[in-house]
Amino acid sequence: MEQKADFVPLDESFFQQPTLQLAESLLGCLLVKETKEGTAAGFIVETEAYRGPLDRAAHSFNNRRTKRTEIMFHEAGRIYTYVMHTHCLVNVVTGEEGVPEAVLIRAVEPYEGIDLMFERRGGTSMKNLTSGPGKLTKAMGITMEDYGNRFDQRPLYITKGFTPEDISTGPRIGIDNSGEAKHYPWRFWVTGNQYVSR
Repeated sequence: MEQKADFVPLDESFFQQPTLQLAESLLGCLLVKETKEGTAAGFIVETEAYRGPLDRAAHSFNNRRTKRTEIMFHEAGRIYTYVMHTHCLVNVVTGEEGVPEAVLIRAVEPYEGIDLMFERRGGTSMKNLTSGPGKLTKAMGITMEDYGNRFDQRPLYITKGFTPEDISTGPRIGIDNSGEAKHYPWRFWVTGNQYVSR
């Protein structure tokens, strides 16, 4: 298996930031997934924050605790994957233990294992390869098997990348039935990056 010695997972303390702050801090970080086929990695260029109990758009609104949301109640840095319309989406669990908050990784800029990503995604363009939450998980080989693991440990982890020059914020996407929560400016993206979902 192809190994990159310079890919070192970030320390667990990185994930212990307030949710909105972490959603911004994740921009520019490198998301890495190691599989038997090889390593795929991409720079995180778009995120969305979900503030749990008080956020109508969050799966854990009103402290809803189900088999699916259980991991959101654990400590920051855990991996929360779930399936939506046949796509697996990946989130970073944030907040203190018992406070179910998370950050959705919406888009990455491909960096490592690009041929492998194309193989997994089939006929698509470079720009379309990882420019959405379902696209990036398929391209990188992120699955429900990653649920509950930690982002500071292999095989799915986050490491240092680059510092964005400019960050934009705006309302989150695809949450029309969430009342006033649909207007919260809790989506963050690297301004002008071509891999941002829209």
